[in-house]
Amino acid sequence: MPEVNDPLERWLYGGALLGLIGGAWVTMGLLGVSAYAPYFSHAFVGADAPWPLGTRVAIFVAGWTLMSVAMMLPSSLPLVTGFHTMTRRGSLVSLLIAGYLCVWALFGAVAFLADAGLHAVLEGSPGINARADLIPSSLLLAAGLFQFSPLKYACLQQCRSPIGFLIQHWSGGQRSLRAFSVGARHGVFCVGCCWGLMLLMLGVGGIHLGWMLTLGAIMFIEKAVEWGRWITALVGCVLALWGLALLLKIPGVPLPF
Repeated sequence: MPEVNDPLERWLYGGALLGLIGGAWVTMGLLGVSAYAPYFSHAFVGADAPWPLGTRVAIFVAGWTLMSVAMMLPSSLPLVTGFHTMTRRGSLVSLLIAGYLCVWALFGAVAFLADAGLHAVLEGSPGINARADLIPSSLLLAAGLFQFSPLKYACLQQCRSPIGFLIQHWSGGQRSLRAFSVGARHGVFCVGCCWGLMLLMLGVGGIHLGWMLTLGAIMFIEKAVEWGRWITALVGCVLALWGLALLLKIPGVPLPF
């Protein structure tokens, strides 16, 4: 496996990655205080939104992908760096990242459509709409319980072993197609590991930098440090108990969004 020994190459490579991630955070922050912020809120999901469903999906997925760059790409830097070390080709690294982000974009589109369908049911059923508090509580409970699931730990193990993942899945053949495929495959495991926490961002219903920073840090720690599984369990307990307290309508328990 060739090493990157050129200091200039290392600086350019590191600067490009940091610029991509930092630019995504800055852009999200600017969008959050701009006139475009409502396009990422639940008001943009409902049937009374100003544009056709396809347009709303496209706009949301663009913002969701940008959010994925800011929140999810940092936790995948070991994979990206390892792949760059193996291939020494920026074009292949770009295809790897593109494959990874395409999976998150697809997940965002599915989540948006599911949320739009849920809004349609609530808006057409006054009785159910009166219990709309069940949505955040159920989402918290589901996200919390998923933290303890075998699927969570199986996917997390793949995310915690980037070099082993590359050795297993990177081979010869169509290098461009393979690079995209490896990124997409890793994205599937990443979605499998983090979908519950990322759905909380959908529940927030807008650009909320506090939630983004908190959840992004949690997912980074889960994958990057030896004691990350303790954080996984702790977050699972907090979310599950929070959701259960809301379901039981315990006084003084705040809604997450």
